[in-house]
Amino acid sequence: MKQFNDITIIGIDQGYGNMKTANTIFPTAITAYDTAPMFKGDVLEYGGKFYRVGEGHKGFVADKSTDGDFYLLTLAAIAKEIAYRNAPTATSVILAAGLPLTSFGREKKAFRAYLLREGKPVSFLYEGISYEISVQDVKLFPQGYAAILQHSDLLNEPSVILADIGGWTVDIMRLDNRIPYAASCRSLELGMIRCLDEIAEQVRRSLNLSLTSVQIENVLRGIPDSMDDRVKAIIQREAGLYARRILSAIAEAGLDCRAMPVVFLGGGAGLMKRYLPQGSVLHPVILDDDKLNAQAYERLASQVAGHAG
Repeated sequence: MKQFNDITIIGIDQGYGNMKTANTIFPTAITAYDTAPMFKGDVLEYGGKFYRVGEGHKGFVADKSTDGDFYLLTLAAIAKEIAYRNAPTATSVILAAGLPLTSFGREKKAFRAYLLREGKPVSFLYEGISYEISVQDVKLFPQGYAAILQHSDLLNEPSVILADIGGWTVDIMRLDNRIPYAASCRSLELGMIRCLDEIAEQVRRSLNLSLTSVQIENVLRGIPDSMDDRVKAIIQREAGLYARRILSAIAEAGLDCRAMPVVFLGGGAGLMKRYLPQGSVLHPVILDDDKLNAQAYERLASQVAGHAG
């Protein structure tokens, strides 16, 4: 979180799997209650209602500006970042966020208005703490591309493939001399949520067991647990197949992973790091910090604000 003329700049990556700020991450899920939830923690109070953040399951929404939940989750993200920084809870902010390059031009105006709300102060409580936030401006940047711009060493190659593996979508593009080649841009519904669902289904069919996404993710990350080796074998096999499917999607977009470097980022980058078939990519670069996009949005917004000033 950065400051510009007493205005707090907050970068938020509003993903389908997780909401990320520069310093925090939490599941993209929210459940409404008419009265205070039984269990404390991650409770948002707004507009006379209570919301438990991180609870439930958020499905795919093609246009986030038509969905009220993403605004509520954005309020929670603002509160979490402010709390992390121990910053004032009554403040003016510039929000820095992103959209897929494939829909950036089409959705930019509506999404900016959705987050800006005419700059009127917004009052809410999060974790019992009162916040009064005035969104002074919204800066929007292309997902994935914004993050790689912060790694200039990766842009020295004449051509680079970028694969941003998110919760619901995988955004693919080629950069030529640091500029996105528009005809190469794809946004495919092949994200990590689909991967986890398919793994859970295979385990259910093979062993008649119902796993949670958390259990599967722990295995994919190599975190020790008491899970049966037969289950782990299925999870690892399906993860390898998913990695190959991502490579196939890149090839179907007319991009050759063996001819130029490939940068993998987003929530699925860690899986590619562990399960990418050896020799399938000329030079794989793994940027597996989930908060990378949010951090990039924040830096770019600070640069834009500085130049404007």
